Amino acid sequence: MKAIHVKEPGGPEAMLLVDVPTPAPGPRQALVRVAASGVNFIDVYFRTGLYKADSPITIGSEAAGTVEAVGSEVTLVAPGDRVAYAMVRGSYAEYALVAEEQLVKLPGTVDFESAAAAMLQGMTAHYLTHSTFPLAAGQTCLVHAAAGGAGRLIAQMAKARGARVLGTVSSPEKAVIAVAAGVDHAINYTGTSFDTEVRRITDGAGVDVVYDSVGKTTFDKSMACLRPRGMLVLFGQSSGSVAPLDPQVLNTRGSIFLTRPNLGHHLLTREELLWRAGDVLTAVERGTLNLHIDRTYPLAGAADAHRDLESRRSTGKLLLIP
Repeated sequence: MKAIHVKEPGGPEAMLLVDVPTPAPGPRQALVRVAASGVNFIDVYFRTGLYKADSPITIGSEAAGTVEAVGSEVTLVAPGDRVAYAMVRGSYAEYALVAEEQLVKLPGTVDFESAAAAMLQGMTAHYLTHSTFPLAAGQTCLVHAAAGGAGRLIAQMAKARGARVLGTVSSPEKAVIAVAAGVDHAINYTGTSFDTEVRRITDGAGVDVVYDSVGKTTFDKSMACLRPRGMLVLFGQSSGSVAPLDPQVLNTRGSIFLTRPNLGHHLLTREELLWRAGDVLTAVERGTLNLHIDRTYPLAGAADAHRDLESRRSTGKLLLIP
């Protein structure tokens, strides 16, 4: 089968399309024929070596496809089932081995591309808005990269929970996209200091929570946007890692809270996976959660997908189609 491997961490060119044997499932595994694989910043972190992994590094953390074969003890899925998954590396490939308890079956009208676009970013938006800082009606949040794949889903879920949504974008065109996703105030950070604008919009009060996937370049100003006892949720670092922090800063900023969560810690049981994935996929099926698939690429185009993701030329989800 064809797969993307990284022998040495580096730029997009480090991803190599290689031929490897098609794996056989273990007792509690399923072999999934990948129909679509999502492209995410976590893939960039593994490719560059920011997140450590043994060589050759397999890339890709979510996909949708069809169960091709199952191990001898599998009971949750069967050959022919349409499934999706997230947080299992190796989805940049024609086939992937996945533990049965990490697979969810797709609702009948949800296609493979939509499922692959929804799983990782959709469940991320779900845990951020439902668990890390459970938004309530009347609260205000700030979402960075609000026109991106994750940002658009966070904004939609935040609005569904009754919150007021502020979002940062890098261009007027992206502001239009963000507003269409439910953002009440789109802030173009290239023309203004977003923390100053947040304070203006909130009459100096600040926001209850900042959902920050950017990291290094936004971190300090994100803290400045918070109300006393507000929360900064740093769930990504697309601009680089944040410098070490003296906890006293949290005090001087207003007894604020800081957390650095990840999706894996919010999928600790199968029940939790089925809850989050079920909410997301049901919303996609009903049309209450709108996805935007910006571009698709063949496996051989993985490097181009990463370049587009890192350059911020995309305004939605990027997919690889094996």
